[in-house]
Amino acid sequence: MSAATGSSPILGIIGGSGLYDMDGLADRRRVAVASPFGAPSDELLFGTLNGQQLVFLPRHGRGHTIPPSEVNFRANIDVLKRVGVTDVISVSAVGSLREALTPGMFVIVDQFIDHTVARARSFFGTGLVAHVSMAHPVCSRLGQHVATAATDAGIATHHGGTYLVIEGPQFSSRAESELYRSWGCDVIGMTNMPEARLAREAELCYATVAMVTDFDCWHPDHDAVRVDQVIAMVGANAGNARALLAHAAPKVIADGDATRCACRTALEHAIITAPEARDAARVDQLDAIAGRVLGR
Repeated sequence: MSAATGSSPILGIIGGSGLYDMDGLADRRRVAVASPFGAPSDELLFGTLNGQQLVFLPRHGRGHTIPPSEVNFRANIDVLKRVGVTDVISVSAVGSLREALTPGMFVIVDQFIDHTVARARSFFGTGLVAHVSMAHPVCSRLGQHVATAATDAGIATHHGGTYLVIEGPQFSSRAESELYRSWGCDVIGMTNMPEARLAREAELCYATVAMVTDFDCWHPDHDAVRVDQVIAMVGANAGNARALLAHAAPKVIADGDATRCACRTALEHAIITAPEARDAARVDQLDAIAGRVLGR
C-alpha cells in the first residue's frame, strides 16, 4: 500500500500541542487506519486545502490525551506511509534556548539531538536489521519549501537550528537548560524524536516547524515554564501555523524534484540481514515501511 518512489507527492501534517485539527479543510473525512505497530494517536483526517490533498494526524490525539513518551511514533509514521503520504511537515511547540529566538517565532530546524531514553527508535530489529543515515535528519528540499512558505505568509521565522529532544513529561531543570545551551542547541521539546528517525526509515521526506512558546528556564526573566503560558502562545500561533501550511502545500505538491529526493531511497543500501536469514513475520510487519526494498 505504500507509495511508489515515482508517485506524486501527498502531504501529511503531524500536529503538535494545540494543533489537534486542521481548520479550513474541504472534503473532510476521518479514517481509522490499522497498523501492525499498534494504534496510532488518532484517526487520520483527509481533506483538501486550496485544492491540495492533505492528511492530518494529531500527535497527542484530539484533546491532548497522550503524553510525549506514550505516543506510538511507529504506528503514526506507518499509517501515514500506508495511505500514500510522501512528505511530512511536523509541527511542535518548543522552548527557546537562545535570546534571539523569541516566543511566537517559528524555527525550521535542520538538526536534532536525541536525549530520549524510553522510546522505540526503529521499525527494524531482530530478524531484519537496517541502518539508515541520520547525518542530515531533515529533508533540506522540504525544509526550504516550509521556510519560503513562512516568508510568504509573513511569519517571523528562523531557518536552521538544533532541536534538543528530551524525554519529559517534566520540563528541564535550570542546570539542564544551561547544559543544553552549552551543547549549541537552539530549541527544546519532547516530541520530534524518534519521529524524525522513523520518517527516514520509512523513506518519507520530513521537516519540522518548531513553534517557540517560551524561553526555557535558563532565561533570568522567565524562571519557570508553565503549561498555561505555553498553551496561550500555541493558541496565538495556531493561525500562523495554518497560514504556513496553506502556503507550503502547493509548493510541496508542485515540486518536480520530489521524486528524485534522496529521502525516498533511504533504505536502498540500509538492510544488512541476508535475504535467507530474514524473519518472515518482521518482513510482513514492514510491508508499508520497507515494501519497496523487500519486494512487497
